[in-house]
Amino acid sequence: MRNNHIVIMAGGIGSRFWPLSTPGRPKQFIDILGCGRTLIQMTVDRFKGICPMSNFWVVTNAKYVETVREQLPDIPAGHILAEPAARNTAPCIAWACWSIRQEDPEANVVVTPADAVVLNPEEFRRVIGNALGYTEGHDVIVTIGIKPSRPETGYGYVEALPPAEGEICGVLEFKEKPDLQTAQKYLAAGNYLWNAGIFVWNIPTISASIRRYKPGIAADMDRIMASGDVAGIFPLCEKISIDFAVMEPASREGLVFTHPADFGWSDLGNWASLHDKLPKDENGNAAVGKVRFYECRDCVVHAEDAAKVVLQGLDGYIVSEKDGRLLVCKRTEEQRIREFSEE
Repeated sequence: MRNNHIVIMAGGIGSRFWPLSTPGRPKQFIDILGCGRTLIQMTVDRFKGICPMSNFWVVTNAKYVETVREQLPDIPAGHILAEPAARNTAPCIAWACWSIRQEDPEANVVVTPADAVVLNPEEFRRVIGNALGYTEGHDVIVTIGIKPSRPETGYGYVEALPPAEGEICGVLEFKEKPDLQTAQKYLAAGNYLWNAGIFVWNIPTISASIRRYKPGIAADMDRIMASGDVAGIFPLCEKISIDFAVMEPASREGLVFTHPADFGWSDLGNWASLHDKLPKDENGNAAVGKVRFYECRDCVVHAEDAAKVVLQGLDGYIVSEKDGRLLVCKRTEEQRIREFSEE
């Protein structure tokens, strides 16, 4: 446990949840489920027992550092890494792992997004424990693969091989987000898993992998560690995801494994996923806040700051109010919310 470290990626702006999520306070710092805890706080909660709070790290945009400190006061100030520019997940993860290596060169690490939801934290901890146990004794990368419950077109997929050891399976290939027909084939095949973006590895393995597949990023990290000049070097890093930078080439060489899991995961990436996770009335309406529905069906409402909301006659709508901004939008049009939010 003392060698386990958790890296939380918390730099996104969550534009698809406008007006609830804004660049000033994105969704990972919001109590989006109305449960009294923000998404990043819930992320920390589900890792309790995996490692001490002194081994948590958060990588976020520089303008969110104070918010992280407010919401996670027990994380060491030096473990909150402030990105001066957004360069996607590969430089983000590399910086965190190079920083961990300075404190614990043999660390075992879990990397996770800040804004996912897990409904069964006990099963989550069991799976993460299994994965950490595997990477502690093997120079491999383990990704957590979610057993799909539907033909989802919004997620990438992992094509899993038969189990190699216990519940750990080899990975044949990573697949990009499919069309509906392909997603239906994946579901029927039974060996395709959703890519949750949760990775487990030890520091020697990930350091060697980044140095091999992305030597430019590794060189940038070496320079940052030597000089401390994050502001001058980090914005020049190649802008690329960890999937393209490391996971795909490593999987072609048989270095990537997956742990199939079913712990009620959702990336909570849009209003449809929020509607799916919230309790619903007999007409399929879901709400956070004091909301009363009359002759409404299949609506999702988030208005926790409003004293009272009354809706009548709406069928399949999103309604959200935050800080004087109000959205009323058909659920079938939610892909246009970024457009609606533009000033």
